[in-house]
Amino acid sequence: MSLFTGALPLVPPAGSAAGQHDKGPKVVALGGGHGLSASLSALRLLTSDLTAVVTVADDGGSSGRLREEYGVLPPGDLRMALSALCDDTDWGRTWRDVMQHRFRPGRGPGGSLDEHAMGNLLIVTLWELLGDAVAGLRWAGALLGARGQVLPMSTVPLTIEGDVRVNAPDGGSALHTIRGQARCAVAGSLEQVRLLPEAAPACVEALTAIELADWVILGPGSWYTSVLPHLLLPEMRQALCQTPAKRCLTMNLATDTKETTGMTAADHLDVLRRYAPEFSVDVVLADPASVPDRQEFEKAAAMIGAEVVLGKVGASGRRPVHDPLRLATAYQDIFGNS
Repeated sequence: MSLFTGALPLVPPAGSAAGQHDKGPKVVALGGGHGLSASLSALRLLTSDLTAVVTVADDGGSSGRLREEYGVLPPGDLRMALSALCDDTDWGRTWRDVMQHRFRPGRGPGGSLDEHAMGNLLIVTLWELLGDAVAGLRWAGALLGARGQVLPMSTVPLTIEGDVRVNAPDGGSALHTIRGQARCAVAGSLEQVRLLPEAAPACVEALTAIELADWVILGPGSWYTSVLPHLLLPEMRQALCQTPAKRCLTMNLATDTKETTGMTAADHLDVLRRYAPEFSVDVVLADPASVPDRQEFEKAAAMIGAEVVLGKVGASGRRPVHDPLRLATAYQDIFGNS
């Protein structure tokens, strides 16, 4: 028996599903977490020339622990994107389940594996072996037979910082600065949001994918911590503004969340315009149930150059989650009408 002890090559073997492409438009989907997984689950039904560009500012849970202990990119949202693109076979689904497996607390106090996702550990292992974040994700994608590629937004871990208004002792109010995605996500109402480091480098492969895309899909997702960061990173914002690709903004099904207390769908569009006034959109896709004031929403969309497309894209049930088939149908109609 021989044991492999050499370094892995930076590119997976030829013939892996990660290197195969079916016909379809070149699509780049940007976001993070469950929102990006929703758009990828739909888009994978329409094309395999698909690139996910993922936020890398997470500092909570397993990702936060690995980021702090090893100085790596937070792998959790990257893992979720890879899992959403897994090959639709027993092989792909099994490895997806392995990647998504989370260790329960063990018998001993403070076990080192407690609550870690297996995929996070696998991705960090590949990064240590290869010394290259993009190459590590390619290998993880090859293992899953991923229908597309997953890239980080930046090659360095990012930090989200925001200002939130709090009650002052004198009865007035004052701005209080909070730092970290986990804290910003439950802040209630953020008045200013920043990315640190301010001039962090964008992933070159992500910039290239955006430049060559036919369509760029932004959202759905946590507005301040998954969607907006792509427009806060200078090189990424420039690429999104200058790409010849068509741009589609997918709205959330729930607008009044812990991160966006009291905000309407139109307010969400105003946030993007305020932070990136030079950024324009071709189509805004929204579920009618999330847009009670259609006139106000259409006015806000027009301010960023967008046509509003309304379609039932939410899943049946009480939870506000997108249905992959309904979302895919909406995207297909949008692509076909461009």
